[in-house]
Amino acid sequence: MSDADEEVVDAGYDEWVTAVADGEGYYLECENDHGSLPPRRVCPHCGSLDIAEVPLPEAGEIQTFTVTHVATPNFTEDTPYAVCIARFGDVRVTGQMRDVAVEDVEVGLTVEIDVAQTETTGDDLVVFRPR
Repeated sequence: MSDADEEVVDAGYDEWVTAVADGEGYYLECENDHGSLPPRRVCPHCGSLDIAEVPLPEAGEIQTFTVTHVATPNFTEDTPYAVCIARFGDVRVTGQMRDVAVEDVEVGLTVEIDVAQTETTGDDLVVFRPR
């Protein structure tokens, strides 16, 4: 096996994506109630080292989105698609909207988080589905 055949692992983030796919998504919360997404060893808001995993809420709300019609090479077969930022409790998560036409995506839409594969590469990515 050459180095090119070895799977590259994004420590912390890949574990988080797996947890989301398994329905066990979480975020990190420090002793001062600041939320952040992994990987983190220190709270990005206050510098606290006392952080713990907290389950993600089952539903989030779209706060903003953009529709992509001309994508980078890794997403060309996925177009058009909406990339959204959704608030899940104390954290905001970025993901691709699925199971709804891009023209029906709107701010305030209630969504659930999941993991799916891109049409172009088959790589995992975080997605939202209407709830």
